[in-house]
Amino acid sequence: MKTYQETLDFLFSQLPMYQKVGKSAFKKDLTNTRALLEALGNPEQTFKSIHIAGTNGKGSSAAMLNAILIEAGYHTGCYTSPHLKSFTERITLNGQPIHEEEVIAFTELIQPQIKTIQPSFFEITVAMAFWYFSKQEVDIAIIETGLGGRLDSTNVITPEVALITKIGMDHMDMLGNTLAAIAGEKAGIIKPNVPTVLGSDQPEIIHVFEEKARSLDSELIVSRDRYRWESKEGPIGKQTIDLQVGETLMYESLEVNSAADYVLDNLPGVLEVLEKLRPKYAEINEQAIRQGLAKFQLKGRMQLLSRNPLVVADVSHNEQGLKALFHQVRQWPVDKLRIVLGLVREKDLSTVLTILPKDAIYYFTQSQVPRALPLSALKIAAMDVGMHGAAFANVNIAMAEAKTQAGENDCILICGSTFVVAEINDL
Repeated sequence: MKTYQETLDFLFSQLPMYQKVGKSAFKKDLTNTRALLEALGNPEQTFKSIHIAGTNGKGSSAAMLNAILIEAGYHTGCYTSPHLKSFTERITLNGQPIHEEEVIAFTELIQPQIKTIQPSFFEITVAMAFWYFSKQEVDIAIIETGLGGRLDSTNVITPEVALITKIGMDHMDMLGNTLAAIAGEKAGIIKPNVPTVLGSDQPEIIHVFEEKARSLDSELIVSRDRYRWESKEGPIGKQTIDLQVGETLMYESLEVNSAADYVLDNLPGVLEVLEKLRPKYAEINEQAIRQGLAKFQLKGRMQLLSRNPLVVADVSHNEQGLKALFHQVRQWPVDKLRIVLGLVREKDLSTVLTILPKDAIYYFTQSQVPRALPLSALKIAAMDVGMHGAAFANVNIAMAEAKTQAGENDCILICGSTFVVAEINDL
């Protein structure tokens, strides 16, 4: 492989990739990952880390922590998935994507192991991230799980602190069909004597985490119930809040660079993680927190693309995420809501369609991946439950039509699938 594109073509075509083929790419075993890392000299043992699992909120929590630690002056790695536009988004150093030359070098280095171990795409990318962070001698790396936690390829690290965000009913065919079962898989990232922060207040499943933490002699911090905030008026696109912890006003006029209310829901967990890090990372202070939250970027998460009309893209795709999204969107002062919608096959279609507003105008579409729900099936199912709209071959054609029809006080929302959002031009 001599070029970056040839390397990507190899990775995408030769290795099973969950984003393309779904469940068949999910390896419920850490054997491959351990074998890859052993061949590389166990790079995961050479750097400090934060480990994040959960159904919703992993990405925003990782982005906030990453930005704050960079502002504090730390040499910071971050591994997230999936990517939206470029493979290199998955692995960043101080906010900058991994260089293409490094992707080529790693793939060349690991060729013998690819042939003998036959890893998945995700297993290879995890190994690449750990190799890169070790090579770059990061002060700390933020590592987001893919699916689950217990058997996720990232679950070979011993972090400084773990964070578990909100648990929801997603990927049930792989993780279990009850909230408690899914929580049990996520709780698998809890390690002996490593503090774990619960970023969400879910009383019905807290016993799952308490039992796991108790069995491993690990501190469990439930963050959400101590935090209160009051939002201040401002334009859609970012938020300003007064944040109170217990009876103390901790941050007055704290600016958060996101339009999404659910980002605020993840803020307590982020702040608790920072508190746990502070004894070893003394540069984490109020200035770093303020600057990081004011600057952090979260592509595809209620991302403001334009105003007049308001155009927003959001990758929320499961029941919990979509409910939170539409709870907020319904509060926006817009004349008409126009929704560009595409889904993947695995979703419980009837459940998803009950969440979507029936009074919106729809522009049905599909992404160009094998997992996409066919456009014809989506349109028929949606119209059967009273949703009105037309079908378009791809997201950009659908957006163009929506913009043609929209008034300046309308809102165009692109949602339903990460892959639909990823195919937006100039995202």
